[in-house]
Amino acid sequence: MGRFDGKVAVVTGAGRMRGIGRAAALTFAREGAHVTVAGTGRDPQTFPQDEQEAGWKDVDSVAQEIRDLGVDALSLVADVTKADHIQNMVDRTVERFGRIDFLVNNASAPRMAAWAEFEDLTEEAWRYVMDVKVTGAFLCTQAVTKVMMRQGWGGSIVNVISVEAKISRPTDLAYATASGALYTFTTKAGRALAPHGIRVNGVSPGTTDTARNDALYGFPRRPEWAARVESIPIGRAGTPEEIGEFIAWLCSKEAEFIVGQCIEIDGGQAT
Repeated sequence: MGRFDGKVAVVTGAGRMRGIGRAAALTFAREGAHVTVAGTGRDPQTFPQDEQEAGWKDVDSVAQEIRDLGVDALSLVADVTKADHIQNMVDRTVERFGRIDFLVNNASAPRMAAWAEFEDLTEEAWRYVMDVKVTGAFLCTQAVTKVMMRQGWGGSIVNVISVEAKISRPTDLAYATASGALYTFTTKAGRALAPHGIRVNGVSPGTTDTARNDALYGFPRRPEWAARVESIPIGRAGTPEEIGEFIAWLCSKEAEFIVGQCIEIDGGQAT
């Protein structure tokens, strides 16, 4: 028996082989939940080398891994900045599984999407990062909470933020600002939705060994990675699995008195 037997989770940004979204989706599945995994529909030619060598198929591969665990999965391509895409994701999830209990807002803009000196940061890049990380979380949360309210038994939502909101580098302004906005959204939405039995919380990972960091540190990792890891007080990077497991725990009965919190999982980086 799993903690989430018969329940349903929706995880966005879940298509990467080395990613927090995949790790969270698999953790929910191991605990008995059916899972909708959503991604952007990346061009396979842009996949990192390890994904290409593995014959990786983005969210379809994650969905198959979930089915191999004995529960059902639905894989979807969805742009979280578009309300109609989100509504389609929610509608198809309810049509397939009959309910939604958990949402993980993990979708985020590429790490280098707005990486620039302040004076060179374009409005287009700024808006793109804000739209994906902040507007996307809002649209997904609003669409899912409407279902949860109709169901009447509550639910749990986890936003994946970033400690960059607190330790920002000067070239990471847009991403860090979006992360700060998501902190605020989490606390405010947590307060607004708690009376409906819907808990909203956030996890704020520090440097985690995911494909998202390939743009900064290469894969295999360049020497700069070692320097970054040495700056972490605990002396190592995080893993997608430990972040994914904590996300699932936040959705469990054991965490049901935690509301509107943004919890840093960062090895002491933001301390």
